[in-house]
Amino acid sequence: MADGRILVELGAVIVGLAVLSRLALLLGLPTIPLYLAAGLGFGEGGILPIVTAQEFIEVGAEIGLILLLFMLGLQYSAAELFSTLKSQAPTGAVDLALNFTPGLLAGLLLGWRIEPAVVLGGVTYLTSSGIASKLLSDLGRIGNRETPMVISVIVIEDLAMAVYLPVVGILLAGSGAPAAVIPALIAVAVVAGVLALAMRVEVGLSRFLFSHSDEALLLSILGLTLLIAGTAESFQFSAAVAALIAGIVLSGPAAEGAQALLAPLRDLFAAIFFAFVGLSLDPGEIPPVLGAAGALAAVGVITKIATGWFGARVVGVGVRGRARAGLMLVPRGEFSIAIAGFATAAGVDPEVEALAVSYIFLLAFAGPLLVRVGDPITEWLIARSDRRRTPPTGG
Repeated sequence: MADGRILVELGAVIVGLAVLSRLALLLGLPTIPLYLAAGLGFGEGGILPIVTAQEFIEVGAEIGLILLLFMLGLQYSAAELFSTLKSQAPTGAVDLALNFTPGLLAGLLLGWRIEPAVVLGGVTYLTSSGIASKLLSDLGRIGNRETPMVISVIVIEDLAMAVYLPVVGILLAGSGAPAAVIPALIAVAVVAGVLALAMRVEVGLSRFLFSHSDEALLLSILGLTLLIAGTAESFQFSAAVAALIAGIVLSGPAAEGAQALLAPLRDLFAAIFFAFVGLSLDPGEIPPVLGAAGALAAVGVITKIATGWFGARVVGVGVRGRARAGLMLVPRGEFSIAIAGFATAAGVDPEVEALAVSYIFLLAFAGPLLVRVGDPITEWLIARSDRRRTPPTGG
């Protein structure tokens, strides 16, 4: 039987998240910043650290990220994603150049060695796939013209991480082991092969999994998704990307049934996920590096907006959609935290993690708020621009 303290802590966490969700609705704010702030207050170094339920929350957070990405994948077919990925290859290159470079240069300007500077470059490069997918769902933008481009950028980034992490591991270890990159390259090739195969078998797979019993359908799809994600992670590949691809591969009646059945579970575990991101941060690390992190975060907002603007323009999206795409890419989160922790485990200067964590929190918190206020600001700028172009009339 479970320890009563675990149930009390877990219940308190969920009730607290429910209160924050109601508060966000009342204030017209996105829930993510409130969940992050709550996690920060109850994590290591916070007001009242959670002790007994930490392990359960960590597992629940991983399930939340997997469900967020899986259900995002359900909205698109393999053919759609393949087409978008091919058209967005230049955007992927622009994204890498604009967003990896600031972190790399900042590390070098701070006098760091090349290894931690490369780590910081990875932190500034990655958009949070979990935050982006949650925002797309909450704001009803899944069907927007710019959304496939946003998803393709996230997929390209996560695939790039499959190669980046082994390379960084080699750098941090200080030993030349190029063979460590080979499994990552194989994983990327497998993803491409699965998507190509999915264009032929996705409907058949859906028919095989479909059941008129909600219970059987829920257990089949949830179990299969966790199995795929866990297998991918065992081979050092992103469980989140594996879940996204699993959602893309599944279509037809099983996909339609899965969305209704999994939505409540996604909302529960996604809230735990965002709280866990906050729990992973130590608030005591933020003040000493807040100035540097703030300057780097300001640059990160500009470079991600530029990336989204470019990518949306490539596929013919209008000004409003370009602005939405750029702002949707601003939040940093779970993968960036993993990179920072990876560097710390390798014995890199603690200042690296402190700066990275502060940067991540600023953009994980500010990103959703910028997305929320982005539309009114864009409309105001467009109206102002139209007034300037319109010649005055009169006698």
